[in-house]
Amino acid sequence: MTTARNIDALNGVTGEKAMSDGNRKRMLFAASAIAFAIVPFLVDQYLLYWICLIAINIISATGLNILSGYTGLASLGQAAFMGVGAYTVALLELHAGTSFLLNVPVAGAVAALVGLVVGIPSLRVKGLYLAIATIAASVILEFVFANWESVTNGVKGLTVAPAQIFGVELDQPAELYWIIVPIAILFVAMAANLFRTRVGRAFIAIRDRDISAEVLGIPLLKYKLLSFGLSSFYAGVAGGLWAYFFRVVTPESFPIVMSIFFLAAIIVGGMGTIRGSILGAAFMTLVPELLRFGFTFLGPWIPDSMTIIPAVRSIVFGALIIGFLLFEPQGLAEVLPRLRRFFGRRQQRPD
Repeated sequence: MTTARNIDALNGVTGEKAMSDGNRKRMLFAASAIAFAIVPFLVDQYLLYWICLIAINIISATGLNILSGYTGLASLGQAAFMGVGAYTVALLELHAGTSFLLNVPVAGAVAALVGLVVGIPSLRVKGLYLAIATIAASVILEFVFANWESVTNGVKGLTVAPAQIFGVELDQPAELYWIIVPIAILFVAMAANLFRTRVGRAFIAIRDRDISAEVLGIPLLKYKLLSFGLSSFYAGVAGGLWAYFFRVVTPESFPIVMSIFFLAAIIVGGMGTIRGSILGAAFMTLVPELLRFGFTFLGPWIPDSMTIIPAVRSIVFGALIIGFLLFEPQGLAEVLPRLRRFFGRRQQRPD
């Protein structure tokens, strides 16, 4: 009898906790929807520019996290896949004149096909060797962007026409906000739901124990290629949005340091978590701007301070990667809940 009462009490507590979590999620969703609707009317073009850029980087970082964080496959080619998407959009706008609603998905599809080809070595090699293979693919793609002049216009690059939806041109951050941010939200939601499916669980099994996963009947090549293709699709869509956002695509737009940026984003944010992709991409996107403010303030004491920002940025990216790997491997996705629990305990502590 006592045991039955304990079970009923436990079920009641569990039900209350589930209801509380559900209410919290609904409140968070409602607050996010309200914030999304009113933000463009409260901030200026400068802040909207950064919001749009963060949203683009969140899409690409989420794709890389699917590949590296959830499937355990190292990649340093995310920027190159973004370049494929950006050039696809530019060429479609230039030669076909098709609409934004078609160009962006096609950019993702073309990048996914390239990702499938790049992912073929993943069955035989992994870790550092796979990372080197993706670097090689990135170098090859950069060479193609710079030297296939009849298609890419070489180092001069391609100019992209403004995005159009139903005949309405979208060429300012205040206008692009209404399409870039919703697409980012959609892609993050898709990634979050992916890991409730059989495919997502197969990715995680491959990351944790690839040999055991194969013994259990998971075809490694199929799912590794699928992960590469999906990650590249995210990068291609992000690259297509990037092309519409900046309106110029050149070989210098997607260097290898940009791939390091996305790797740093998921490490700093938290590999293997959707929240980590969001936090890491937002944080790492703002780091260069914070450095610029810092060097502007220190300008009188540091000669030519603004010219050394690119080098300092790379050093900071590397230091953040090393620091989080050493002291907080789970990234910001774990730091913030830990701080919340800490301050929650302090508030509950009696005086």
